[in-house]
Amino acid sequence: MDLHSIATLAWRNLWRNYRRTLIMLVAVAVGAWAMIFLTAMTRGMIDNMVSSGIATLPGHIQIHHPQYRDDPNIENSMPPPDTTLLAALDSTAVERWSDRVRVSAVVASERDSRGVLLLGIDPSRALGITAADIVEGRFLQSSDDKGLIIGAKLARRLETDLGKRVVVMSQDPDNNVVDRGLRIVGIFTAKLESQEESQVYTGRDYAQKMLNMGDRISEIAVHGHDYNALATLAQDLAVAAPALELLTWTELDPFLGITQQMMDSVVFIYVLVIFSALSFGLVNTLVMAIFERTREIGLMLALGMRPISIVLQTVAEALLLLTLGLTLGNALAALTLWLLAAGIDVSAVAEGMAMIGASGQLTPSFYWQDLILANTVVFILGVLASLLPAWRASHLDPVTALTKN
Repeated sequence: MDLHSIATLAWRNLWRNYRRTLIMLVAVAVGAWAMIFLTAMTRGMIDNMVSSGIATLPGHIQIHHPQYRDDPNIENSMPPPDTTLLAALDSTAVERWSDRVRVSAVVASERDSRGVLLLGIDPSRALGITAADIVEGRFLQSSDDKGLIIGAKLARRLETDLGKRVVVMSQDPDNNVVDRGLRIVGIFTAKLESQEESQVYTGRDYAQKMLNMGDRISEIAVHGHDYNALATLAQDLAVAAPALELLTWTELDPFLGITQQMMDSVVFIYVLVIFSALSFGLVNTLVMAIFERTREIGLMLALGMRPISIVLQTVAEALLLLTLGLTLGNALAALTLWLLAAGIDVSAVAEGMAMIGASGQLTPSFYWQDLILANTVVFILGVLASLLPAWRASHLDPVTALTKN
């Protein structure tokens, strides 16, 4: 028999017992929907964690003095980027970049004091904080702005408010204590409350003057177009700055890097576990169909149909069932993800989400490779699952099958 005839017979046989076929069809569709939906939600949570982590770092890539990570003080600062490095930073592969001062400091109000990171930034190209994050007051106006921006949580801890003065203390390159009274000009909020309590911002040039560090900086943060594709950009920057240390976000925060790499294994496990359960139903459907058609199969074998044609016909039934179920499941998953495109508000468990580095808004992330993986694995496992009943049907004895009641 030709393949067209086999496919036609398989389609007709599939709908002989339409109730059983519909039940299995719904099972495959729900399984496919669950695989794609759960994968998208998990991907969304991981992407949320990575985005929040990168925003806190900030940047996809950071450039430092070779000893800065081990001993982050002013002595391990570096000069501003030279012509070669500037050319690499201004290339089309870089979305934006920022150089900044980053030192440990103490902020004291009339009520309390806290250890923080003092960040001197150029507001025109700041990474990690923007004007959109300011909930009270204003953003920094220039790199020599003497104002101070603090987090909402830190303001509560210090029992201070917008417009009040606080004392900022740190050390200069000679290990002398320097302190300045700065007025709070802005209060910001962040996805992670820990950032609100641990970081304060002022103008980069003003921070350099306050700390007597000339035009030196602590780090350069670089933001590429895709945090998953940084190899070429990192290599170009490393060539442009051979004497400096360059680290990608996966090296700056190994936990985030491992979590993201582990996601591919999680997706495969989702697919494997869900379809392993479905495969029992698929095998049962095909075996029952063969039992019901035992005499018919025996007749076809007696009339000269080859066993391989019986195998192909049974496998074709499984493939048609899987194709219909996956098409329905994919469409249902696409509709669900479209309806949830704005995200799910999980602010009720915001503290728990913050502990794993995620925000209170969970948005699904759809990846084409996840869809392809799910459908491919289901097809492959479906064919493998259908081989046992197909082999059983092809090895029926025609005489015994024809005399079976």
